Amino acid sequence: MTTPAPKLCAVCGRTITWRKKWARDWARVRYCSDRCRARRVDDTDRALEDAILRLLGARAAASSICPSEAARAVAPEDWRPLMERAREAARRLVAREAVAITQRGRQVDPSRAAGPIRIVRGARYGISE
Repeated sequence: MTTPAPKLCAVCGRTITWRKKWARDWARVRYCSDRCRARRVDDTDRALEDAILRLLGARAAASSICPSEAARAVAPEDWRPLMERAREAARRLVAREAVAITQRGRQVDPSRAAGPIRIVRGARYGISE
């Protein structure tokens, strides 16, 4: 049997790598961990996705944003706790090809990006490699 293609987690947007114990259930696997299965995507997550798209839409085509800008747009007074959720929202948008994630001006794999990231318009919106 060949190994199926990896999937993306429905909550955090990270890559889910196939495991032998999931052979019978691979079609139903949606979450990378118990944490993601328990948390699910809520209104705040959708608001962060909308904020990212809105902020990028208001900028020049080649401009980028920081995930903190989306977090500040959603919760101006208490934005720091939303930072990881903003990064997760960006990874979900990468899966839909709405945005791309960059580090030092180069597009990176969102599942492996560590450290500061920038969010730019994705393939569907005119980014070129």
